[in-house]
Amino acid sequence: MKTASAKRPARAGRGGRSDKGSQELGEILDRVASEGERVVLRRNGKKVAAVVSIEDLKRLEELEDRQDVEYARAALEEMKRTGAKPVPWSKVKTRAGL
Repeated sequence: MKTASAKRPARAGRGGRSDKGSQELGEILDRVASEGERVVLRRNGKKVAAVVSIEDLKRLEELEDRQDVEYARAALEEMKRTGAKPVPWSKVKTRAGL
């Protein structure tokens, strides 16, 4: 996995990126899209973000979905074991002030 420094590019005009910043971003996006490279962006030496391919993003989302299903199944099993009743979404929203 490559790392890149998220240096703040010089401003060009009204809040636009400099040509150098745009070129660097374009090169990163090209490597990610064409080679599947994962790039970690850093600010002041600290990892702050990552640029990944759409395929990697889809895999991550699938993993999250599977984990959500596992959590939901475990919650249902616990409800069956304890006799707990589900709380309607409308009540959850009201309690949360939404």
